[in-house]
Amino acid sequence: MLNTPLPKNGFLISRHSKDRSGHTEITLWVITDEGPARLLIENQRPVFFVRTEQQALATRILQNAAIPHESKGLNLKTFNHEAATGVYFQTLDACYRAQDVLKNTGIIVFESDIRLHDRYLMERFVNAGLQFIGEPVQKKGFVEYRQAQIKPFEYTPTFKVVSLDIECSACGELYSVGLSGLQADVVLMIGNPKDHSESDNHHEHWIQWVDDEKALLEALEYAIQERDPDIIIGWNVINFDFRVLLSRAQNYGSGLRLGRNRQYSRWRNRAGDVSQGFVTLPGRMVIDGIDALKSATYQFDSFSLESVARTLLGKGKATEDVDNRMAVIAHDFIYNKIKLAKYNLEDCRLVEEVFNHTRLLDYLRLRSQLTGLELDRIGGSVAAFTNLYLPRLHRAGYIAPNLPEDGGLASPGGYVMDSSPGLYRNVLVLDFKSLYPSIIRTFKVDPLGLIEGLNSTQNTIPGYRGALFSRTRHFLPDIITALWKQRDEAKQQHDAPRSQAIKIIMNSFYGVLGSGGCRFYDTRLASSITLRGHDIMQETARWIERAGHRVIYGDTDSTFVLLDEHLSPDQATSIGNSLAEMINERWQQTLKEKFGLECYLEIEFETLYTRFLMPTIRGAETGSKKRYAGLKMTPEGERLIFKGLETVRSDWTALSKLFQISRRNNW
Repeated sequence: MLNTPLPKNGFLISRHSKDRSGHTEITLWVITDEGPARLLIENQRPVFFVRTEQQALATRILQNAAIPHESKGLNLKTFNHEAATGVYFQTLDACYRAQDVLKNTGIIVFESDIRLHDRYLMERFVNAGLQFIGEPVQKKGFVEYRQAQIKPFEYTPTFKVVSLDIECSACGELYSVGLSGLQADVVLMIGNPKDHSESDNHHEHWIQWVDDEKALLEALEYAIQERDPDIIIGWNVINFDFRVLLSRAQNYGSGLRLGRNRQYSRWRNRAGDVSQGFVTLPGRMVIDGIDALKSATYQFDSFSLESVARTLLGKGKATEDVDNRMAVIAHDFIYNKIKLAKYNLEDCRLVEEVFNHTRLLDYLRLRSQLTGLELDRIGGSVAAFTNLYLPRLHRAGYIAPNLPEDGGLASPGGYVMDSSPGLYRNVLVLDFKSLYPSIIRTFKVDPLGLIEGLNSTQNTIPGYRGALFSRTRHFLPDIITALWKQRDEAKQQHDAPRSQAIKIIMNSFYGVLGSGGCRFYDTRLASSITLRGHDIMQETARWIERAGHRVIYGDTDSTFVLLDEHLSPDQATSIGNSLAEMINERWQQTLKEKFGLECYLEIEFETLYTRFLMPTIRGAETGSKKRYAGLKMTPEGERLIFKGLETVRSDWTALSKLFQISRRNNW
């Protein structure tokens, strides 16, 4: 009797698909407790969909082009409620050729842009954590599992991380490569240790000397294979460091074997921008610190390593600050290579410290676990939404629409009230908690819900611009609810990266539905969120004013309320809490009576400004928007807050910022 293989748990680090010997092969590299593993999945058929009424014509065209395929009727339909047929292929090449042949024939092809490996993962609801079985074959440095099968599983890995930085000439000629992490810091340096004095000999344990550039690249290959990191981090590491490294390797007629199993690194230019690109290291992931910080919504006046390190860590590079850094590097390479090596390694360690301080890899891991996005994915809101939504849509009997041909029409933005300019005392800010996600939950705003609501209009929930939403058939409200619950748990556990990851994902869903770059774009969806927000904000302001208070400004989800200037902070705070309680009760009652809906809207008393400035537009008496300043009450005392004014704008001088801050004592 054969033993059933025990399942293994892992975390997805990279994914690829290709044709091999007349069939497809998906390769998944995963991290496990026992080390890296490569999963091979064969014979997954690429597919796209056509309307059933066009299937016979599509078949004739593909047969005439000698493209092997199989058409299969499915229990699926388009968003226009037309029956759909799946067209399947044995190879990726055949699928791509079929798409080309069907262009300009009048036949509409659906979901043809979903990559094979992405479809394989999402249809199994696998994001990042997974459980797998297969036939194990021991390889050097990893285990390969053939005929692998996978299913979703919650697994949290421990990443092996190396920080990389290069030093080179202005023309890209390599001088050195620094690596830190995994307790094996080193600088690979072109040169000869005999060129340095005896007093420098104690540095040589962390410098590896090589004869020339080709030897440097070979030493880098060996160093990476020896350390075997899961992730390589750096600063502008993709579009500078790896771009230079791969370019220099090409000069010697070879690639750079930095992937697992000594596979070659690959470079691909970004479409429409040759200055940007992507690097692929099979079995590993390259994470750029700048891109990762932006994905986590960090903002800095400058994203230089020096500036970010000083802002976050309170320190920068120990080397002197000079205008012509490249000239100094070139000089040091000739006359003081020990100094250059220190500088090189210092950059690597600073990047490590920034990543550790911000817990960036925790954030990216959590984002991947929640949405299925690759760790190195920049932005990716549309892809995240598609990963979560598409398999649910298929199970509901629908295929996804294509991108809008007109690029999408503009949807209305958030509510911004005309402000009442002036200098005030005792201004409350009442803030709706995650307003747009709560609108989606409450009013069932959802692509499937819209299609079903318009198809069967009885007992629906009205939206805007003609939208009607089903009360029972929808997915996005439930996805938001699950994320909301996880975020509340993260807050209770003081898990900042998880809370931030969930917040960004939830808030991105409105933007996705209003973006022409998303296949689920529909202006009725986005408008049913933003215009509902307008009405909610306006009605909330009316309730506050009926309670005897003046609303001086409103912005997207925040309402600014002016109280009596003679109130103490405790009295003002009490009023703020009472107003929030009253508004929440009114919305629960109103939505139940008017729509028969459970209300997920929740307003909070967020801030008390003891002094508050709402300026005018320059050169006018009209109040400004999205620009104010105030003294905020905190447990630690008063704190000066600026919004949209010169002190928080990167296009104003340091002197103007200092002047504004210095005026605090004159309030």
